[in-house]
Amino acid sequence: MAFRKKVNLMLKQQPDILVIPECEHPSRFKFKDNALQPVDWLWFGWNQNKGLGIFSYSEYKFKVARNYNPDFKLIIPISVSNQKEKFMLYAIWAYNPTDKEGRYITQVWKAVNFYNQRLKNKNTLLVGDFNSNTIWDKPRRIGNHSTVVDFLQKKGIHSAYHHHFNQEQGKEQHPTLFMYRQKDKPYHIDYCFASKNLIEKLQSLEVGDFAQWSTYSDHVPLVAQFSLE
Repeated sequence: MAFRKKVNLMLKQQPDILVIPECEHPSRFKFKDNALQPVDWLWFGWNQNKGLGIFSYSEYKFKVARNYNPDFKLIIPISVSNQKEKFMLYAIWAYNPTDKEGRYITQVWKAVNFYNQRLKNKNTLLVGDFNSNTIWDKPRRIGNHSTVVDFLQKKGIHSAYHHHFNQEQGKEQHPTLFMYRQKDKPYHIDYCFASKNLIEKLQSLEVGDFAQWSTYSDHVPLVAQFSLE
């Protein structure tokens, strides 16, 4: 379902920033209530119907990093800042149907290697739909889910969900995707990876409920709250 049709429900979470994969272009937004309009936004996509949207509903403003590589069209390095704080956000929708080497987690693998020197263990977030899980690892493929996780861990960047709930990769108790909106087809494919200093400031993490969200999407939201002060 279109972002404009579920934004009311999303804003009940009082988000500062939303990362929305499979998002229509903001030109299609015609909100009657001005409170629904984002303060700042970025959008990247294959067409006007479906892309990656990043929206600010706070004082945070966005600036695409100068080293953004359009080869990874839907993995966007963004400098996020307000008057007090600044951090790097890599907004992710792991999807590239034109890459014969792999359209999903391969995109993340290539991107983290390209941005290797900029991936720091401080003030760094990687957030979005990775379209992957350890359960789908192909051992002979360079850059499966587990190797991406290991790569990030060596950088001091860890999954906020797995840290908060003390879960193992591939054994998640909270699905983020119900394929075809069917409760008996649950998977965990959406992530918030955070640098060590941010993990230490993680205040809460919630995963949306199937009953509440299935009318609107096959995904449920992953909501992470950090104290950056």
